[in-house]
Formats: sequence, C-alpha cells, structure tokens
Amino acid sequence: MSALVLDTGAFLAVDRGDRVMAARLRIAERNGIELRSNGAVVAQVWRDPAGPQAKLGRLLGSVDVKAVDVHLGREAGVLLGRAGVGDAVDATVVAIAKAGDRIITGDPAHIRALVSAAGRPVLVVPC
Repeated sequence: MSALVLDTGAFLAVDRGDRVMAARLRIAERNGIELRSNGAVVAQVWRDPAGPQAKLGRLLGSVDVKAVDVHLGREAGVLLGRAGVGDAVDATVVAIAKAGDRIITGDPAHIRALVSAAGRPVLVVPC
C-alpha cells in the first residue's frame, strides 16, 4: 500500500476521538505509510479561527496536504461527470489517490463510484 488518503470523514473521526481511526493512523505511521489529503478537505473540517482543534492540528502535521489547483480541479470535474455524482470534494480526494492507495472515507458509496470512474485500483475503506 502506498498511502492512506483521508477524506473529511476520516478527519472528523479523529476529531471526535474515534479509537479505530487513531489505531489505523498509528499503524500507518509505524509502517512508514504516507498520509495524504487536500486543501478542500481541510476546509470542510477546520472551523475554529483560534485553532484549538488540537487533534486535527496534530494530524495535519503528518499529512501531505495537496493543493487544489486547476489541474486537480479539472481531473475532479471529469470524475464527477463520469461517475454521475456531485460532491466536488470527494472527487478531489479520488483524484489525488494513486494505484494501490486506500481511501479512508465516511461516504464509501460516492467514493466507490468516483474510484470506478477513475479506473484506478484503489481500495475504499469506510470509517
């Protein structure tokens, strides 16, 4: 497995203290597995301007957060069109996933549709 790609549901699980998610992330860290997400996902989970979301802050320190630029936006848009779903943030999550990655998600149905549209061997793991 090359990376765990985290969607909004994965971050929210960490924020609410989900032990299963914490264990997954510890195992990934111990095994040198990259954690990846993107700025649109961060926008969905970050709410406090003073920054007391300590659990999220710590997690973000170990996640490779990709920028949502024009290239990623276009790729995500194509995936939305192919899959027939409408969540642009989910599409950006799938767009940054590479073959062999696992996407940790709170919305497995939409993510699976987008993964199918992408045509990449990516495993979808509900959180």
